Amino acid sequence: MRVLIAEDEPKTRRFLAQGLREEGISIETTENGADALVLLREHAFDAVILDVMLPGADGWSVVKALRTEGIKTPVLFLTARDQIEDRVRGFELGGDDYLVKPFAFAELLARLRNLGRRAAVAQGDAILRIEDLTVDPLRHHVERAGRALQLTAKEYALLLFLARNRGRVLSRTLIAESVWGLCSDVQTNVVDVLVRRLRGKLDAPFGRPLLHTIRGVGYLLDDHAR
Repeated sequence: MRVLIAEDEPKTRRFLAQGLREEGISIETTENGADALVLLREHAFDAVILDVMLPGADGWSVVKALRTEGIKTPVLFLTARDQIEDRVRGFELGGDDYLVKPFAFAELLARLRNLGRRAAVAQGDAILRIEDLTVDPLRHHVERAGRALQLTAKEYALLLFLARNRGRVLSRTLIAESVWGLCSDVQTNVVDVLVRRLRGKLDAPFGRPLLHTIRGVGYLLDDHAR
């Protein structure tokens, strides 16, 4: 699981980071709402712990922008504001859960994992379509232009990760973590080799590329290049 912590109070941020790392969760942290929005736009996270009162852009603004742009990363609001109106506003803007400070870490962890499970179920069986490409996670089946593609397990894992993050640039490190596991020591050139193999099956026979290289950044799957 990969989680972004957006919290401007240093003690709380350190507490959360240490606790989640001890639970085997990969984390990134920021103390600024505007920076959180950039990170969520450019990288794939399984959830974000989002403080409401942040400098740069408050939590309300961040989640509103995410949902407007179609980014569905689950949001757990973390705040000292316990008014019912605040909770309702958070849910109406697109938040998924709400935890009031002070909180028990065990409860936060349980809520976070529940968000991860719900997101996995929501996207787990959904058929993904990009142009003439169809990825069916339930049947583990891939077609392009009506032709079945025969992919290895790693090629399929890469394609599914890219498809679930359509239009988002994914770094080589993030791809390695997804395909080979969080503790993987896979070199980035191995990721490049896997991408080339997938591209040979996904794009080469069809003329119109879907898998694009963003030089110096990573890869994305979409029906147009940036």
